[in-house]
Amino acid sequence: MRVPRIPGAALAGGISMLYLSVIVLIPLAAVVSRSLDGGIDAFWTAVTNEQALASLRITLIAAAVVAVINAFSGTLIAWVLVRDEFRGKNFVNSLIDLPFALPTIVAGLTLLALYGPRSPVGVDIAYTQTAIVLALLFVTLPFVVRTVQPVLIELDRDMEEAAASLGASNFTIFRRIILPNLIPAILAGVALAFARAVGEFGSLVLITGNLPFKTEVASVFIFGQIESDRVTGAAAVSVVLLVISFVVLLGISFLSRWGSKHAQ
Repeated sequence: MRVPRIPGAALAGGISMLYLSVIVLIPLAAVVSRSLDGGIDAFWTAVTNEQALASLRITLIAAAVVAVINAFSGTLIAWVLVRDEFRGKNFVNSLIDLPFALPTIVAGLTLLALYGPRSPVGVDIAYTQTAIVLALLFVTLPFVVRTVQPVLIELDRDMEEAAASLGASNFTIFRRIILPNLIPAILAGVALAFARAVGEFGSLVLITGNLPFKTEVASVFIFGQIESDRVTGAAAVSVVLLVISFVVLLGISFLSRWGSKHAQ
C-alpha cells in the first residue's frame, strides 16, 4: 500500500535539516576542525597531558557515580510521585524541574552557602570531590525522574493485580513485571544525566575550587585553556568529551531498544 505524501513534507524536512545543521552540526564541525589546527600530534599532546587527563578522569568518575545514584533515586522518586498519594505531592512534582529553570551558577552559589566554609548546618564539603558529585546530582535530578514517570503512569495495573492474585510477592511483581518495562526509560534517563554531568560547568565552578589534579573537572579545564589563549588545546579536550557523550548516548539507545524487545 502506497503511503500518500503529505504536502510540504519535503520542505519541512529540508528546513529541519538546515536548522539542525546551523545549530548543531556546523558548530561541532568547527570545534573538531579547530582541535586539529596543529595536526594529530598536537591534538594528542593536548588531550594526554597530565592535567587534561586528570580533569577527564575526575569528570568521568563523578559522572558515572552520579548516573548510578540517579538510576536508583530517580526511579524511587518517580515511583513515589506516581503510585503514592500524600499532601504536597503537586509541589514536590513541580520541585523536580527546578534544576531546569534555575541558572546553574545560582545552584553552585546555593550549594556553597549551604555546604561551604560558613555552612549553617555545619557541613563543609567545599573544594572536595564530594562537592562535585553533590552539584552534579542537583543539576541532573530531573532526567531519570521525568523519563521513568510517564512509563509508570502508562503501565497496565491489571497484570500486577493478576500476579498478586496468583500469590506473587510484591518483590516478584516488581522484578518480573514492572522493572523490565522501566529499564529502557531508566537507561535513557541515565544516559541524559551522564551526558549533562560530563559537560556541566556553572554549578561546579564555585563549590569545587577548581584545584588541578583534585577537583578540576574537564569543563573548567577547558575554560582555563581558553583564558590562557590555548584554544586549540581547549577544542581538543572538548572533542574528547563530545565523543564520550555521543558514544554513551548511542550505547544506551541500543540497550534501550534491546530492553524494549525483550520486555515484550
